[in-house]
Amino acid sequence: MSVDPTLLDDLEWRGLLAESTDRDALRAALTEGSVRFYVGFDPTAPSLHMGNLVQILTAMRLQRGGHTPFALVGGATGMIGDPRDSGERTLNSLDTVQEWTARVRGQIEPFLSFEGENAATMVNNFDWTEGLSVIDFLRDIGKHFPVNRMLARETVRRRLESGISYTEFSYVLLQSMDFLTLHRQHGVTLQFGGSDQWGNLTGGVELIRRAEGGSAHAFATPLITKADGTKYGKTEGGALWLDPVLMPPYAFHQFWLNVEDEKVVELLRVFTFLPRAEIEALEQRHTEKPFLREAQKVLADEVTTLVHGAAETASAKAAAEALFGGGDVTSLSAATLEAALGEAGTVELDSGTALPDVSELLVLTGLAKSRSEARRTVTEGGAYVNNVRIEDPAHVPAASDLIASSWLVLRRGKKRFAGVRVG
Repeated sequence: MSVDPTLLDDLEWRGLLAESTDRDALRAALTEGSVRFYVGFDPTAPSLHMGNLVQILTAMRLQRGGHTPFALVGGATGMIGDPRDSGERTLNSLDTVQEWTARVRGQIEPFLSFEGENAATMVNNFDWTEGLSVIDFLRDIGKHFPVNRMLARETVRRRLESGISYTEFSYVLLQSMDFLTLHRQHGVTLQFGGSDQWGNLTGGVELIRRAEGGSAHAFATPLITKADGTKYGKTEGGALWLDPVLMPPYAFHQFWLNVEDEKVVELLRVFTFLPRAEIEALEQRHTEKPFLREAQKVLADEVTTLVHGAAETASAKAAAEALFGGGDVTSLSAATLEAALGEAGTVELDSGTALPDVSELLVLTGLAKSRSEARRTVTEGGAYVNNVRIEDPAHVPAASDLIASSWLVLRRGKKRFAGVRVG
């Protein structure tokens, strides 16, 4: 496969090069032939998330551009965890990390091609660290790391006053050793990761130079932040999980559908493979008519299809149409209902108990403040059960009305709805 000489230009236009080693040398490497590169993922949770997706899609771009990926799942580094902004990471057991390693590996594999001229390779750093002695590690790796440079790392400096363990402090040595090992064993000459990893990335480049006299490259992608500047991520709350159990496709699609106007074009560049001309045309239409939310709709469809497939995207759109557009909700699955109504609010009723009348249900779900308000809502034509208008305030839903044997969808007016789950 020939390499794409415009790849670096595309990465720059998409805003995916927050930092890099010598840019000219990186460009030359990426245009002269197929580069072997690696990106790492630590299994410090049972699922990857939005930040990891940036790295996965960047690896896809490089592979499509003719370069050869090595996807590293850190069975060893996942036992420790890179320093974060505040507090020590929870150290998980070997069994837990191994389980999460398998899950993370399974999440990465569908995105890369493992056949052909520049086929991807999966690696696990536990394979080369499990039998490594402490003495050998300190002699062969530790001697190349000046402590003053380690202390200068941003994440370390922020933690010095509050306290950082030697375990997390030494993480840079382990990640740098990964780069050195892949360089020696497979000829890997490029590593990339998030910008919070920049000290680790350059540590690996420097280790290859010191230990081998070799040349290597690195670049960092930007951290994706909300409009208020806070980041998305599993340790900061509000995580956008890739696992459909932890975050159902409906909720995943809704997230992208509701991103802020000021962020949507940035996210289209980072998270989709739409060509530049198409994104710029979308940007123009979005600037002129942001209320149509066309850019958000395209973003939600593209990313959900990438992660969960076209069928799940269609299901999520059908669910939103049914819930917000007054369509048929009876065909929705229990999982989709749970995801959609979980965000709107759900009331649990014990199985076997008689269903209350619609006025009481409106009060129980918080759609009405009192029975009198609920009755007034019904008589004015604003109450719906499963998108069917109810005209009698004393109407009691039948067991046959339960969707998937468990659910009722209550709606007041056009946009306010809630769920009732029985059982």
